[in-house]
Amino acid sequence: MRRVLLTGIALLMAGGAAFADPIEGRWKTKSGNTAEIVPCGGQYCITLKTGEHAGKQIGKFKPEDNGQYTGTVTDPANDKTYSGKGSLSGNSFKMGGCVLGGLICRNETWSRM
Repeated sequence: MRRVLLTGIALLMAGGAAFADPIEGRWKTKSGNTAEIVPCGGQYCITLKTGEHAGKQIGKFKPEDNGQYTGTVTDPANDKTYSGKGSLSGNSFKMGGCVLGGLICRNETWSRM
């Protein structure tokens, strides 16, 4: 019995999902496509998985405090990169990119799949 209990604890501790950042996973974008967020070099990379621009990396974010993220967002249609911010609230991830020091911004809210 003790061996089973120790094995169970070891499996729980080794499971990557137990230590995953809440932002990781697959998300449904505003346009209905799927994007995946995975760890990459101390940040989180966002890659489109479906749609016209599938396979393109469209963002890199690093965690800040309380579900906040900062980084860059790339428009897959023209490959222009902008400063970006994101915030996580439950199963919603609001992210956006800005130009001119935040004067002009475009935001989207994604839902966890």
